[in-house]
Amino acid sequence: MAVTIDLAGRVAVVTGGTRGVGAGITRALLTAGAEVVICARRPPGGPVEAAGRTARFVPLDIRDPDAVAAFFARLRRTHGRLDLLVNNAGGSPYGLIAEAGQRRAARIVELNLIAPMTVSLSAYELMRHQADGGSIVMIGSVSGTRPSPGTGPYGAAKAGLANLARTLAVEWAPRVRVNTIVLGMVRTELSHLHYGDEAGIAAVGRTVPLGRLAEPAEAGDVCVFLASGLAGYVSGASIAVHGGGERPAFLDAASVNQPAGGTGRADPREG
Repeated sequence: MAVTIDLAGRVAVVTGGTRGVGAGITRALLTAGAEVVICARRPPGGPVEAAGRTARFVPLDIRDPDAVAAFFARLRRTHGRLDLLVNNAGGSPYGLIAEAGQRRAARIVELNLIAPMTVSLSAYELMRHQADGGSIVMIGSVSGTRPSPGTGPYGAAKAGLANLARTLAVEWAPRVRVNTIVLGMVRTELSHLHYGDEAGIAAVGRTVPLGRLAEPAEAGDVCVFLASGLAGYVSGASIAVHGGGERPAFLDAASVNQPAGGTGRADPREG
């Protein structure tokens, strides 16, 4: 039996909701019936819409605490409530830590950790006064769960974001639920900058157990679930949306030829 989630009458904010993963999340929420406000420093190239409905865009630099406070004060006046916040805005250019320098590293951590905390605090002020509270979703990354060479500050910030979510889930319970979606590689309009042409994208996808990169809408589907009553007892969770993760490198480095009968060990690294 199909399960349909109806978010009609719910108000959602998606930071960085103008493109990529954020736009996919926005479209999933619109399709589920939510009223969605998206924010970013620059407007989208065109309306972000789905199912005959369009998200409302408001310019915002989430690194500016005063601007964030003004944004949510305006949201209170125009919408009267907030049911879901998706902290999606973030990212990082490639650069080794020693070469990039301290200032750029600090800016990356600010964007990916400090700014979501600032946004969450303002959202909480609306949600905590609502009878049915609200839901906050942090968009994390597998970069925060393993070494992240070339994007070290980003990985460190995402690790901190997951910890922040778990902490807020305790401090803000039972009124507000806080969870993290741990994303793997996602196919967006910028994928070619990271993985090359279609052949390169397909080759990278084959390294994922499910055989492909995620689509932005698949992150959106999880956000729809976390905003719904079906997730009413889900808080402090980290939900992996990574297609099975990454194949351990030692499996490809080790010889595939084993003596007849094998060793009886499931992991060749075990003594």
